[in-house]
Amino acid sequence: MQIQNDPKSTEGTMLFFISSVKLIAEIALLSLFGQWVLGLLAGQKKDQNLFYQVLQQVGRPFVQVARLVTPKFVLERHLPLVAFCILAFVWVGVTIAKINHCLKIGVSLCQ
Repeated sequence: MQIQNDPKSTEGTMLFFISSVKLIAEIALLSLFGQWVLGLLAGQKKDQNLFYQVLQQVGRPFVQVARLVTPKFVLERHLPLVAFCILAFVWVGVTIAKINHCLKIGVSLCQ
């Protein structure tokens, strides 16, 4: 008995992967943006704000990755902006990949 590769299964798996990466990037981007806006509104008391702390926890893994890929002279306070920029590039790239994939397999399968 041979196992055949179903092209629709492969296409569906690829679409799921692309959509998952896009969703993770969107959640991280929104958390970093929300953290920035809430930091502006709360001012010096931002570290005492529960919602700021939650957004900080959601964005923390991406800020840590930004620390790994940036040179040491980049200040700690700039890391969320670096993470935001990296995630924005990832989001644009994945969005382009999703559009190309949907055009390849048919737009009706991407809805």
